[in-house]
Amino acid sequence: MHPMASLLSTALNVTARLAPGPAGRRAFALFVRPLGRARLRPEEADPMARAVRGRMVVYGTAVTTYRWGDGPRPVLVVHGWSSRASRFAGLIEALRAQGRTVISFDAPGHGESEGRASTIRDYRAIIGRLHAEHGDFSAVVAHSFGVLATFSMLHDGMRADRVVGIGGVADFDYLVARFRAGLDLGEGVGRALRAHVERRLFPGDPDIWRRLDARRRFADVRAPILLVHDTDDDVIDPAQSRAIAAAYGPQAHLIETSGLGHRRILADPDVIRTAVEFAVSEAAPPAPVPAPAAGAHRA
Repeated sequence: MHPMASLLSTALNVTARLAPGPAGRRAFALFVRPLGRARLRPEEADPMARAVRGRMVVYGTAVTTYRWGDGPRPVLVVHGWSSRASRFAGLIEALRAQGRTVISFDAPGHGESEGRASTIRDYRAIIGRLHAEHGDFSAVVAHSFGVLATFSMLHDGMRADRVVGIGGVADFDYLVARFRAGLDLGEGVGRALRAHVERRLFPGDPDIWRRLDARRRFADVRAPILLVHDTDDDVIDPAQSRAIAAAYGPQAHLIETSGLGHRRILADPDVIRTAVEFAVSEAAPPAPVPAPAAGAHRA
């Protein structure tokens, strides 16, 4: 561990024992900061240039939105942590080739949006505003942290005909555990961070942790679900997608790939093909899903 990180870890662990409130605030300030702002890649420039840009203000921060096409029941694309909408450029192009309208956004502190921090509350607010503006989605395709945000909104009544989760997070506490492990923080800091999230983001909401857990199946979520996760993902454990698949049983298909990791999976042609075919399928759930390229397997 870097010496500065070690000092920070010691300070937070000691503070959590003596004053949980300040420890929770300091941990939260680190927890909500993306790991740098992902830049637009050259191969993403043309698809993003074809988007109609919009703007919304969420909790005081200006957020950039994107739309390709103007048809009804669009496909919503939700990026992950320290990422941006443009990482879905290949998938967006494939959806457009199928005649689908696509909408997306850069969360606060990401891509072309303002701010330096982002929270699950921000993601939920943006998705909720887009749902209110465009109506029910024909599909939602989400990655990583975006998968957790998507399921939390489905639990709150957002409607989508189909859901695709790639390298997804199943529960918020997993993110807290990863944060603690990365900085060698004790359980006291985790408890203080969790308490601060409750007070700062969801005051007076006793059910929030239930809704921030995609492993809890809600009867009203009836859309067929495709989950894709790489066994070599070193950012989000594949067990997270397996847990969602187990919760939803035959309603969900889980495909495990290998050799793609957490980020390259978004640009893989076979993953894009499989996700798009699932998203645009008119078949009744649970729909059969074509297998990806050699080296991938179902679980």
